[in-house]
Amino acid sequence: MNLMTADRASLEAMRQDLLAKFEACKAKGLKLDMSRGKPSKAQLDLCEGMLTVLSKNEDMFEGKTDTRNYGGLEGILSCRQMFADMLEVPVEWVMAGGNASLTMMYDTMMRLWVFGAPNGTPWCKEEKVKWLCPAPGYDRHFTICQQLGMEMITVPMLDDGPDMDMVEKLAAEDASVKGIWCVPKYSNPEGKTYSDETVRRIATMKTAAADFRVFWDNAYIVHHLSDDQDSLLNIFEVAKEAGTEDRILEFCSTSKISYAGAGVGAMAASPANIEWTKKIMTVQAIGPDKTNQLRHVLYFKDAKGIEEHMKKHADLLKPKFDMVLSMLESNLGGTGAGTWHTPKGGYFISFDAMPGCAKRIHALCKEAGVVMTGAGATFPYGKDPQDSNLRIAPSLPPVEELEAAAEVFCTCALLAAVEKRLEA
Repeated sequence: MNLMTADRASLEAMRQDLLAKFEACKAKGLKLDMSRGKPSKAQLDLCEGMLTVLSKNEDMFEGKTDTRNYGGLEGILSCRQMFADMLEVPVEWVMAGGNASLTMMYDTMMRLWVFGAPNGTPWCKEEKVKWLCPAPGYDRHFTICQQLGMEMITVPMLDDGPDMDMVEKLAAEDASVKGIWCVPKYSNPEGKTYSDETVRRIATMKTAAADFRVFWDNAYIVHHLSDDQDSLLNIFEVAKEAGTEDRILEFCSTSKISYAGAGVGAMAASPANIEWTKKIMTVQAIGPDKTNQLRHVLYFKDAKGIEEHMKKHADLLKPKFDMVLSMLESNLGGTGAGTWHTPKGGYFISFDAMPGCAKRIHALCKEAGVVMTGAGATFPYGKDPQDSNLRIAPSLPPVEELEAAAEVFCTCALLAAVEKRLEA
């Protein structure tokens, strides 16, 4: 039934049917979690061999470097090379760090905030700092800005990336606009990939702030769901030609490749930014967990090894994505209750409900035992102007539990939409 054209009697009858179905869902006593993009146990189990690649003292060396000891602020060379090949940058442009790229992003932002960019003013001493936030986007990006008191400016996400007309205008006209968050490949949560034109415009646009920074969070660079993959233009290649390479700070990790809590994060940046980072980090740290970096290299061998490993992840993830997308289509297709994007990779399915329904859907799902990321979380300050977007994370639950959760979600989405139509 198309809810937008249905008469009131039909809507009321449908509401009664959905309420009965909702009560049946509640009676199952479900306790299902689709709140965050966590790898499943089956995905984590794929790296069991990593637990045994280091078994004796002699294994702990990379050349003459004893990874158990202090030093090596930028990480071991072989690990940096693995990331350099994955990101297609010179190894000198890469630092390998601890277990999370989020930590590296946070620390980088704090360095800019406290010390300023090379030859720049500490941002904390600026009268105002503004940050461009493509949305729907990654909630943890936004909370970093919010914690520091930055003014976040919501930039709409289009099919080919952020609205670049808006980005270019704001960056060029206002020196207090210091940067932009980007998840350029299989974006969180929509699964979109920036077009070549968008990448070029970000790398070459005029900025009023000389210390403008692009936080290029390439979290899903190898997270394809099949051989039908999106491609992403290397932003550093464009930036080097334009002389803007100091603007770009690229991040990635193995958190959803090996172990979510014990992976390796990496940052790729220009030599000037690498030296700036190391100079400040000398006070903060003596070196990362090089032993963990080494076991990743010994297990994966190289970037090609990671690529092959991720095909095993795809074999586990694609049936889950396919099942949720099938459930959405069979239950909600043509109803007007919502729309969604079919991603070729990443970790999420972004659902845009009928405006004004997202919070209601979230509350209904919670009541029925399905936990989801909060409505509004994909927007700065947690404020979705349309109260529409919800992020579905299919990765963690087993398929049978995921199917039950998807059934609950579809029921709640329809019920919320019918209620909204009856209010009109």
